[in-house]
Amino acid sequence: MNALLIVDVQNDFCPGGALAVPEGDKVVPVINKLTGKFDVVLNTQDWHPDGHHSFASSHEGKKPYDVIKVDYGDQVLWPDHCVQGSRGAEFHPDLNINTSQLIVRKGFRKPIDSYSAFFENDKTTPTGLGGYLRERGITTIYVTGLAADFCVKWTALDAIKEGFQVNVVEDAVRGIDLDGSLELAWREMDGAGARKTSSEALL
Repeated sequence: MNALLIVDVQNDFCPGGALAVPEGDKVVPVINKLTGKFDVVLNTQDWHPDGHHSFASSHEGKKPYDVIKVDYGDQVLWPDHCVQGSRGAEFHPDLNINTSQLIVRKGFRKPIDSYSAFFENDKTTPTGLGGYLRERGITTIYVTGLAADFCVKWTALDAIKEGFQVNVVEDAVRGIDLDGSLELAWREMDGAGARKTSSEALL
């Protein structure tokens, strides 16, 4: 059984947002066409408290996109974004979430960031999504959303580790592309066994 997973299509990741992904809003109409083709549709939502540890503003003398060492490895410091209850944290207003059956909120633990829909960045604290999908009998996941080189990539890689077959819908994702991170992300996903597909192939 298949599921459509829509990663972080939120105002702050779209043009005009605090951490805008170039052309991030272009994924919305593509995803909306796909939602009607799946019996199981899931969303993730970045959901940070004020003063989250991944925010550059939480570290004196640091600026956005600096990298620091933390307990679980390297941490990119981001502009404040997707703060709980803010407009920036809301889903893009044109995104159809009417058929969504589950919203997984991530990044709500102040000391740890969370890119993947399956695990926090310590790679050990689960979100519970893996168990939910197995209980529903899902074996194959089609991943869409933002950003291809961060939350989409980590979600795809963890889904494969969890035993799911993963397809990334290429025209339904966009990347930030920090110093070549987008090309690297596609190589990593390909190397792990994720397949590329397109909305046209699915429709």
